[in-house]
Amino acid sequence: MKELDAKDRDILGILSKEARIPLKTLAGRIGLSRSATSERVAALEKSGVIRGYRADIGQMDKGLVVAFLLVTLERTPSIGVLDQLARYPEVRRVSSVSGQLDLIVEVEVPSIDRLNTLRDLIATQPSVQDLTTVIVLRRDIERID
Repeated sequence: MKELDAKDRDILGILSKEARIPLKTLAGRIGLSRSATSERVAALEKSGVIRGYRADIGQMDKGLVVAFLLVTLERTPSIGVLDQLARYPEVRRVSSVSGQLDLIVEVEVPSIDRLNTLRDLIATQPSVQDLTTVIVLRRDIERID
């Protein structure tokens, strides 16, 4: 990989803050053509300087982050876990399910930090074997009866 020059550093600086910026806009900001910018971005990706793009999720609509905690228990039933989950006001719904998972826990929290704290509190319960967190990005269909 060649040494990064000022244009490469400019590209990296912009992409680190705005990963989804259109190539045309990026090119305009750094003062290169779209094709030259595209070549530079491709070279940065190929060399491993750019390893990927991500969404940095903060607070969601209405100031709430909605997530599902997918829980596998050491053994079922585990009334103690249900009692513990009932103590957290952020827990909106708990469903016992069949298959590899045992519980699907829907939570609404004010921030990612609170989600991490709540997740850790639940994951460290003695009867919890595994916990996976899935954050809801949007609800595409929601029926309220």
